[in-house]
Amino acid sequence: MTDQAQDRVYIFDTTLRDGEQSPGATMTHDEKLEIAELLEDMGVDIIEAGFPIASEGDFKAVKDIAERSKETVICGLARAQIPDIDRCWEAVKHAPRPRIHTFIGTSPLHRAIPNLTMDEMADRIHETVTHARNLCDNVQWSPMDATRTEWDYLCRVVEIAIKAGATTINIPDTVGYTAPRESADLIKRLIEAVPGADEIIFATHCHNDLGMATANALAAVEGGARQIECTINGLGERAGNTALEEVVMALKTRGDIMPFFTEIDTKKIMHISRRVSTVSGFPVQFNKAIVGKNAFAHESGIHQDGMLKNAETFEIMRPEDVGLSATNLVMGKHSGRAALRAKLKDLGVDVGDNQLKDIFVRFKELADRKKEVYDEDILALVTATMAGEQANHLEIVSLKVICGTGGPAEAVLEMEVGGQEMSADEFGDGPVDATFKAVRKLYPNKARLQLYQVNAVTEGTDAQATVSVRLEEDGKIATGQSADTDTVVASARAYVNALNRLHVRRSKTGGDVKEISYKDVG
Repeated sequence: MTDQAQDRVYIFDTTLRDGEQSPGATMTHDEKLEIAELLEDMGVDIIEAGFPIASEGDFKAVKDIAERSKETVICGLARAQIPDIDRCWEAVKHAPRPRIHTFIGTSPLHRAIPNLTMDEMADRIHETVTHARNLCDNVQWSPMDATRTEWDYLCRVVEIAIKAGATTINIPDTVGYTAPRESADLIKRLIEAVPGADEIIFATHCHNDLGMATANALAAVEGGARQIECTINGLGERAGNTALEEVVMALKTRGDIMPFFTEIDTKKIMHISRRVSTVSGFPVQFNKAIVGKNAFAHESGIHQDGMLKNAETFEIMRPEDVGLSATNLVMGKHSGRAALRAKLKDLGVDVGDNQLKDIFVRFKELADRKKEVYDEDILALVTATMAGEQANHLEIVSLKVICGTGGPAEAVLEMEVGGQEMSADEFGDGPVDATFKAVRKLYPNKARLQLYQVNAVTEGTDAQATVSVRLEEDGKIATGQSADTDTVVASARAYVNALNRLHVRRSKTGGDVKEISYKDVG
């Protein structure tokens, strides 16, 4: 490799594969295409678009993303099985730059899953990587649970994969077990010990079970890895993956001690973070690094005084560098559609004319109820509008709630179910409980409420509330979000949005439902 190639770190985004495996994070087909387009526009080098053999829905999404891609490498995941690899190739082959990513668990615990001996697994790796390379000249191989695999055996199978034609070797910390010093040392030792290792790219894929995913990924880069596998907002199985925004901004901010670079347009980070949060239904925690609501907020008097004198006193990054507007201008009921479009552009949100029309209607309704409409209010409107625009089997027509201190709350609900308007009057232990009971009366279901979360968007008694709801029904999980100055209304819309998503999944045959096991790679 050249010196410049050694200094560059390639960003491999697996939001659409590993991120989507998070319980409740399943995205629709159109949402996957949209996120892939945003990732490519931001400068991501490799997009892992899905697991083609998992379902017909996954296959079609990967295939469509591959066909629409321009320059980004489009990758599909495949187990170490010939049918998986063939299916993966069918999905990615029309991309200008396709990649097959195949994997098998190599640790003692994971070798027991397919019940293979060390020699049998070694033969399987040689056979499947060779087959993948005969189909595609860009092949990535991963020894799942590499950080708990015996050192001698890990060296053996990595060498086999390289000789069979793998061009990228990914070293996954599948269960978030390792620590930074180990992460750096493992990559360094593999490069030194395995023949041919200096001719290929080593990648790192870290999980966050112990809260060290970002640190482990950056340590691996210092050890010689030149590809980081990550997701937007750290989305992923269990505690999540390495967060793209964290490693990218760490490399950009601390180039003095980490002399590496990426090709990511960091000014687009905030927009894609918010969009992924919306389509996945996973809110970003307020104190999340880089993209959290409080990441650039200062309340302490000492901090505020320092910021007024010199922003660098308490900020190591500029908000503008990640796509935040430098000011928080207030808009009101006299603001027009052109002003709203300009504001959205300042906030890094690009919407079509039809979406702008819907957002503008809700903006005017909010401005009539709220004295001041802040940036956060507008972003919440965008999130709520886009979250509900795909779902239409259930639609709330009107909701009236009666509460008192001496008895149960009453909810009077009118709702369209499959185009038919229906009404219900229900009582419950509080306004939200009564409302949810009214929804269930009009649309009977077995969905179990797993999560109900309310966050205030801005300050004050007229603040919008963003409500997130997660439902589970027969193993299928769906989330819904909505925002309104009335928490009960936001709750009802979020609940109905989640039910709509369940309805879509229930009505599909082999759609987005994950049908195969053994899918928690790296």
